[in-house]
Amino acid sequence: MINVVVADDQELMRDGLAVIIDRQEDMRIVGQAADGAEAIERVQETRPDVLLLDVRMPTLDGIATTRALRAQGFERLAILMLTTFDVDEIVYDALRAGATGFLLKDTPKDQLLGAIRASVSGEAPLAPAITRRLIERFVDAPAPGSPPPAALGELTEREYEVLLLLARGRTNGELAAELFLSEATVKTHVGAVLRKLELRDRTAAAIWAYETGIVHPGPQ
Repeated sequence: MINVVVADDQELMRDGLAVIIDRQEDMRIVGQAADGAEAIERVQETRPDVLLLDVRMPTLDGIATTRALRAQGFERLAILMLTTFDVDEIVYDALRAGATGFLLKDTPKDQLLGAIRASVSGEAPLAPAITRRLIERFVDAPAPGSPPPAALGELTEREYEVLLLLARGRTNGELAAELFLSEATVKTHVGAVLRKLELRDRTAAAIWAYETGIVHPGPQ
């Protein structure tokens, strides 16, 4: 069972999400919150698997809430940001603060549910192209000629290939198809990349790849 907390300052939005999620056999709502401070309390009380968190809220916004939860040790909590904009610097700041990924508020129901299920498996596949566009737009790239980070030496050749494709927003299924591997093998490689580079999730890996200059903005 996937336990979910929803945090949004709009009551209709919260209630609508709660109805959709509670109708699923493998999901349930364990808490709701109208602002970031309440969201932190609900997470502390219920220890959910997923937090759907609005970016813009009174009292404590989504970015500050995400940063606070990560600082409190909720590293395994999947935090999916809710936003009305598909390109928004605030959303990128949220990813850097520790969000797993983000959803547009007009996302179709099936994609919303798919994103929740995928997030508990370490993926954020709802809109990888949008995530990549945000990263490319706002990331701080290293100066030309900067040496590659030493941590890269820990990766095997295959793990390095996986990292490059992660940075391009590929899902596990797409990785498996492009590298001619099974999805189980891909998951093993992704886990190894995250462990060796000491990164929390796939989004953090994508940001790391851009900020270290391993991947550059633009077409692959």
